[in-house]
Amino acid sequence: MSYVDEALELVKKKNASEPEFLQAVEEVLNSLRPVIEANEDLYKKEAILERITEPERQLKFRVPWVDDKGQVQVNTGYRIQFNSAIGPYKGGLRLHPSVNVGIIKFLGFEQIFKNSLTGLPIGGGKGGSDFDPKGKSDREVMAFCQSFMTELCKIIGADTDVPAGDIGTGAREIGYMFGQYKRIRGVYEGVLTGKGLSYGGSLARTEATGYGLLYFTDEMLKSNGKSLQGKTVAVSGAGNVAIYAIQKAQQLGAKPVTCSDSTGWIYDPEGIDVELLKEVKEVKRARLSEYAAKRPSAQYNEKNGEHGVWGVKCDVALPCATQNELNLEDAKMLVDNGCFAVAEGANMPTTLDATKYLQENGVLFAPGKASNAGGVATSALEMSQNSERLSWTFEEVDSKLKNIMINIFHNADDAAKKYGVAGDYVSGANIAGFEKVVNAMLAQGVC
Repeated sequence: MSYVDEALELVKKKNASEPEFLQAVEEVLNSLRPVIEANEDLYKKEAILERITEPERQLKFRVPWVDDKGQVQVNTGYRIQFNSAIGPYKGGLRLHPSVNVGIIKFLGFEQIFKNSLTGLPIGGGKGGSDFDPKGKSDREVMAFCQSFMTELCKIIGADTDVPAGDIGTGAREIGYMFGQYKRIRGVYEGVLTGKGLSYGGSLARTEATGYGLLYFTDEMLKSNGKSLQGKTVAVSGAGNVAIYAIQKAQQLGAKPVTCSDSTGWIYDPEGIDVELLKEVKEVKRARLSEYAAKRPSAQYNEKNGEHGVWGVKCDVALPCATQNELNLEDAKMLVDNGCFAVAEGANMPTTLDATKYLQENGVLFAPGKASNAGGVATSALEMSQNSERLSWTFEEVDSKLKNIMINIFHNADDAAKKYGVAGDYVSGANIAGFEKVVNAMLAQGVC
């Protein structure tokens, strides 16, 4: 049995109840086979795969808070500090009812390689809670965030672990958490990213993941003799990533025609109206049905959820909602409709069998750990600004972001070619991210 198979068997045995984590580990380790086999004796002796699939530290804690009726509520909080070989832990805080330890572990594991790919000195971590901010008052959200940070503040810091936003955690939540951290620890430092501009946040952070996705996609297409100009794009999601992916796609000459939320999806053959979408989702925090009510050209569909968008004829597909939203049947629809590129804006939004089908049918496929790394890259740029007590212009941050995303593509492309899997950007991204981390782990001894 090969070292990869031994490691996979051990991970499955130890984490049998965590399907998302097992999916992420299986995808990464299988794609790493060429580099592992080339260094098998050394990596096995040093237990590299066992160490990289086991978090350095894992915290689970109670989060009690009082709702507006005076009733005490209790949620569960998590922070998983996965790997600090190349820098302090860095990764978002997800607030959603679906959050459990397996989901946080999968996200933290992916973050190791994503952060490595940025070329910046940040390790992998992730956290969150099963708290749902939807439908809660500002006071209730503040009560939860303060209780959550009261425990979390014990293990984070500007040079230790720097959380950020994620699903359910926006500027409001980050603000409440930052205030509580400062209150308890008595220090004003860049312990969180995604902060408001008035207290250490970075310009372009809101746009970063969506913009970065398009910078990566554009470079991938150019390197394969294609272009976004005049192409039809299908997008899922209607949060920050989707909104700013749609905006940047339009700026690059493409026409995004879909988006989705938890209640339904929109098809707008004239192209999504970004300003209207922002008004509905960012200002009113309303459902997409309101977009359709104000946009005569838009068709609103409640059936099929996020899967409906993949049935629309498109050239490029950008899954920007959540994990495993694009399955094998969706992939078949995309191929049948002539889609030639899929780039992930969310974390692991494509199932393993769907990814394999797309690649086997000649679709250019950009994995999320590479193509959606713009958010964490800009978070790291926010950390740099905080350390220097500086604020860069939007143009400065955007320029740095674009260069980072272009470099990520070429690092993944070069790694794929080096190990004989040219065009396989999943393997290329995993290998490029892994090599930097493993070299740091070997240099630092058994720890």
